[in-house]
Amino acid sequence: MKLMIAGLLHETNTFSPVETPLARFCPNGRDLLRGEEAIRRYRGTESCVGGFIEIAEAASAEFELPLAAHAPPSAPVSLEAFETMSAMIIDCLKASHFDGLLLALHGAMVVDGFDDGEGELLRRIRAVRPDVPIAVALDMHANIFPAMVELADVTSGYHLYPHTDMAETARRAGSILLSKMAGKVAPTTAWGSVPMLPHTMRQGTHEWPNRELQALAAAWEADGRALSASVFTGFNLADVSHAGLSALVVTDGDQAAAQAMVEELLDNAWAARGDFRYVPEPLADSIARAKQMTGLDGPIFLLDHYDNSASGGTMDTTAVLAEILRQELQDVAFFGLCDPEAVETAIQAGVGAKIELEVGGRVDLPSLNVPNLPLRIRGTVRTLSDGLVPSRTKASFGMTMSMGKVAVIDTGGVEVVLVSKQIEPFSIDMLTAVGIDPRRRRYVAIKSRHHWRADLGPLAAAIIDCAGLGVCTSDYTQLKFHKLQRPTYPLDAEARRDGRSVAGATA
Repeated sequence: MKLMIAGLLHETNTFSPVETPLARFCPNGRDLLRGEEAIRRYRGTESCVGGFIEIAEAASAEFELPLAAHAPPSAPVSLEAFETMSAMIIDCLKASHFDGLLLALHGAMVVDGFDDGEGELLRRIRAVRPDVPIAVALDMHANIFPAMVELADVTSGYHLYPHTDMAETARRAGSILLSKMAGKVAPTTAWGSVPMLPHTMRQGTHEWPNRELQALAAAWEADGRALSASVFTGFNLADVSHAGLSALVVTDGDQAAAQAMVEELLDNAWAARGDFRYVPEPLADSIARAKQMTGLDGPIFLLDHYDNSASGGTMDTTAVLAEILRQELQDVAFFGLCDPEAVETAIQAGVGAKIELEVGGRVDLPSLNVPNLPLRIRGTVRTLSDGLVPSRTKASFGMTMSMGKVAVIDTGGVEVVLVSKQIEPFSIDMLTAVGIDPRRRRYVAIKSRHHWRADLGPLAAAIIDCAGLGVCTSDYTQLKFHKLQRPTYPLDAEARRDGRSVAGATA
């Protein structure tokens, strides 16, 4: 048995000004990961590609890995990048016979020229090998288009947010496909969606209502009712027709049961739509509330969630940091700002140097039509680092993360982490690597939404959301949707449960 494993993942924020050329998918900025190097990098990791490698090796299958590409969320992928990467997969498919394909995709990739990147890739695969069995592992934040489901034999999505079950999802999808190839099961898929955009700040599986939705899907898998059951909460920072919540169930040949489970998941999600709403608090009020908190046994986490690079943010907006400084909070670690120029200035000054410099505000935000202002700070250069961090967290276990060159500027009350690459500060390793122990700070301000909870969450004595500035805004009135099917809740109060024409079945 010979399998192809491939990974091509991008979560596209169509409002983001951060471009997505081919280099963004290259770990060193020049070369894509493929072949033996990719296998070595991903084997034993908690990634989808790592899970697929585990499945293939456990089955004693021969396999090839023509591409393992991932880029941080940003604007639509350049057509050149997509053509280059999809050709690597297609060329490998043409060059050899494969008994099955295991694909790690995101599900919310938009490409310059077309909105359904994953569907387009699958169409190209089917044009070459119309009958090859295909399993796809998708992110929970996938925006499901018809082709994504109809052109695959098995589709499975993450159950957890933070996404600590990526490898588990791949193992589930891969195992079902191998059982199909052995003639043990006949996967049948039903799917559908409802016209709603669940807010990302209400999608964490630590709380109602997504916790219960995902638990129900997982329970059906555990008791054998479904081979795979997935609730995709969607990526709501994408202006595409099919953005929003969907459900997909795979059964062993029972189409009616699969459709019934899909409808139950969608009914439950729609009933909870009000609880998926999020109303931000004015920034000044949030910081003032944090300042009044005393006597807590642990740090207060301040979430600068409007500028989360893991949702396409520029990671260089300064609104939250400016308000922290204005209200004179003390003992704060702020991670951080992506500003390579400021980092280089700090490097030239050297550790221990007194320095005054402008930080942030390097990237314009045309989709918001508001200025992105830099901030002038004064302080001491405390730390300089190459920014390489071996990860020990569940979500990225076995991988080495790169923050680019890093500088930490101590303003007296706030230690400001400046990085050279956009990266979400989701692990304690990233902070301790630059000399900051979050357990010993009164406040830890991070540009994150939910992924920080897996590793840093247990440290938090309190959590305060901070409505700053950025293309990950939690205020939908700041965004202009042109392609999204309407009406859609909560943008349109009159939206109805059956108001979207996105449902289908494959056998």
